Amino acid sequence: MLAVIGALMISSAVARVAVQAGAALAVEPDTPPAPVPVVAEAEHSPADTSALPTCATEEDIAPILDALRGREERVAKRESALQKRLQALSIAEQEIERRMTAMQETEEKLRATLAMAETAAEDDVSRLTQVYATMKPKQAAALFQEMDAEFAAGFLGRMRPDAAAAIMAGLDPQTAYTISVMLAGRNAAAPKQ
Repeated sequence: MLAVIGALMISSAVARVAVQAGAALAVEPDTPPAPVPVVAEAEHSPADTSALPTCATEEDIAPILDALRGREERVAKRESALQKRLQALSIAEQEIERRMTAMQETEEKLRATLAMAETAAEDDVSRLTQVYATMKPKQAAALFQEMDAEFAAGFLGRMRPDAAAAIMAGLDPQTAYTISVMLAGRNAAAPKQ
């Protein structure tokens, strides 16, 4: 987005130079002026003024002045439009900066919230694991018998081995076997090296 704004600013500068160059070219006529005939003083008498070059009158240069005024007005309008465009770009750039800052702040808040939620979830699982580990093995086994095998394996894998063994001993042999397979295969897909 900043690259687009930069490109617009550069194109604005190029347009300005082109407009000012056009005004400068307008001052110089397309064809060179006709040479003024130089008349030697000996060729005419003081009373004869017809051979001398004459100055242009105000009526003669009025169309040129009108054209220059018209061109100056067009240049002023273009410059005004370019100024408005630059102001709009400046406002847009400020808005982009404001939104980027707000987005970064929101992202940081979201990261903090996710970290807090992850920590809270981990704390809850650890606390529940501790509750199961401190229960009487027969009562805990009855609960684990009703749990999904993968869910039960998650808790048993976090417990001390002696507490997990006491609970596993109270389970139905098929359930104990399924949980044992899950515990054994939990890290089987992990890379070896």
